[in-house]
Amino acid sequence: MAGLALLGGAMIALAACGGKDRPRTELAAAQINTIGVNAYLWRASLDTVAFAPLLQADSAGGVIVTDWYTNPANPGERVKLTVTILDQDLRADALRVAASRQVNEAGTWVEAPVQAATVQKLEDIILTKARDLRRQALAS
Repeated sequence: MAGLALLGGAMIALAACGGKDRPRTELAAAQINTIGVNAYLWRASLDTVAFAPLLQADSAGGVIVTDWYTNPANPGERVKLTVTILDQDLRADALRVAASRQVNEAGTWVEAPVQAATVQKLEDIILTKARDLRRQALAS
């Protein structure tokens, strides 16, 4: 009987700790996803590829596709980007960037390789912006 009373007292004490008034942790802020994917990654991705015209921006599926972009300083080359957000968490493995590159040879656009470092740099820029957006949101 004493054991049952002790167990009941422990459960009452633990129940008082589990109220809804507990503060939320920073981890919850890393999972803001009211649009279907992580909002920080989405906003950072849109900001990063804003230099190119958009063909598709699906926030529910987490896909951003740009149209071909030609840098005015290099009119013989153009790029097309696809950014995919794979998760609702703000993590490096929740983001994929794919790039296509073409060069103009005698008036015809021909596929050309994209350096892996270019894609990695774009992913790094997006992740850094997303983390900055999250820090700003937590500070306010």
